[in-house]
Amino acid sequence: MRRLSKKVKVLIIAAVTVIAVGFVTFDEENFQIAKNLDIYYTLFRELNLYYVDETDPAELVKNSIDKMLNDLDPYTVYIPESQMEDYKFMTTGQYGGIGALIRRSGDFVIITEPYEGFPAFKAGLKAGDKIVEIDGKTVKGRGSEDISELLKGEPNTEIKLGVERPGSTKIIEKIVIREKIKINSIAYSGMLNDSIGYIRLSSFTENCSKEVKTAFQGLQKKNQLKYLIFDLRNNPGGLLMEAVAVSNLFIPKGQEIVSTKGKVKQWNRAYNAMDDALDLKIPIAVLVNSGSASASEIVSGVIQDLDRGVIIGTRTFGKGLVQTTRDLSYNSKLKLTTAKYYIPSGRCIQALDYSHRNEDGSVGHIPDSLITEFKTKGGRSVYDGGGVMPDIKVEPQILSKISISLYTKNLIFDFATEYQQKHDTIPSVENFNLDDAIYEDFVKFLANKEFDYTLESEQAITDLEEIIKKEKYESEVATELAQLRSKLAHDKNKDLKLFKQEIIDLLREEIVSRYYYQTGRAKANLIHDPVLAKAIEVVANKEIYDSILKPATKQ
Repeated sequence: MRRLSKKVKVLIIAAVTVIAVGFVTFDEENFQIAKNLDIYYTLFRELNLYYVDETDPAELVKNSIDKMLNDLDPYTVYIPESQMEDYKFMTTGQYGGIGALIRRSGDFVIITEPYEGFPAFKAGLKAGDKIVEIDGKTVKGRGSEDISELLKGEPNTEIKLGVERPGSTKIIEKIVIREKIKINSIAYSGMLNDSIGYIRLSSFTENCSKEVKTAFQGLQKKNQLKYLIFDLRNNPGGLLMEAVAVSNLFIPKGQEIVSTKGKVKQWNRAYNAMDDALDLKIPIAVLVNSGSASASEIVSGVIQDLDRGVIIGTRTFGKGLVQTTRDLSYNSKLKLTTAKYYIPSGRCIQALDYSHRNEDGSVGHIPDSLITEFKTKGGRSVYDGGGVMPDIKVEPQILSKISISLYTKNLIFDFATEYQQKHDTIPSVENFNLDDAIYEDFVKFLANKEFDYTLESEQAITDLEEIIKKEKYESEVATELAQLRSKLAHDKNKDLKLFKQEIIDLLREEIVSRYYYQTGRAKANLIHDPVLAKAIEVVANKEIYDSILKPATKQ
């Protein structure tokens, strides 16, 4: 007969004992907690002792915790000790490792992007390098998560990698000295023209407000900065205090920025701007989309509520919940939702329910009956219900099916790798022209490559055929359906011409990242950006800018 491991047994008994002792008053609620914890312990004991197959106690407990928390909200999660490094990276932006992105490719993991200035970069590792050995041992068949754990470690420790370059089977040995990796929150900052500055903030990790301040002051010092575009697209958020500090850069001292309200009343508080602002007058355009969440929504919502700037893009994600991290035993943690936050107009950005969400998790359709009107400082109407609605809605460019296929099949990545092998240098990002000759080389590169895609219209025909077949009408419309499918069938060669420009943009971004790394990728990403183009048009036009911030007059 198998028995519970001593460690697991002591852990469960200790947890139940501590909780039972803590509830000596034994009112009804506390009795229910103690009762159900005792039921859980006895169930777990019997399951572990008598279940027909071998079980993993740690995995059973982890799964039961996860499923219990899933019934609450998407942001209350259990963090075991094994995931603490990932948690620290999300909150601080730093970890001990080599500083590179990786992904699985076939039997091995490859480097997809080394971070400029970090150990992988210093050791000469390049995008496309296949990691075949770590410290002399083969890693064939290991997944990217396993390899990631092996690459991480204490700063100043050594790791030996055996890599293969594309086009060669020779193993190249690279000695990499791990460092404390701190990824900058500012993906890119610079001048878009003589007067418009641009700052892209990718996350709200520790000290990101200082990075934004430094970037803004740098633009001021070296240029005739008159307007600012602040890009928060696809910024998932992060630390609440950093959102307050970033807002404070453009909001007067003493102004309330955000307040939190939850079950524990003594934790409720208001966060005000504590310092003098960097600038209170420069026109600001904040760019947002459905990937802008949490702290990003605080900043964009505050800018909107106080009429400090215009918001451009699409509705934000809709996460207005505050998480607090509580320490658990055995170096694990519980990150749980403890409050909702409210921005200056009084509205909460949180989506009203979790059931009406888009595929990416962002706010879906909200009935008008559930939406409440609020007013900005200047009297403009704004609304709750989920997310921040932009002042000017601009849809991002939607990639074609062929572009998505080329990207997800890593054919754009592989061509960029091949291109770098043939070209030691390229001009600056601004001057790099991906001309027709390079594009034709890419088309030839695809000649013997496997890739395909299904258009929505083709899928619709397939679905229609299934319905007609069930209803037994296929013989009646077989000819018409065949003709329709023939007319709508996609042609790769035609699509390579039809969607040439967007494919060129993807190729440019990937190629320049091989020479100018993250900064180059961010700069290339701004080319042919419809949201950015609209922001440039609006922020420097005083008449348009002021009209957006002016309350609607009653008729």
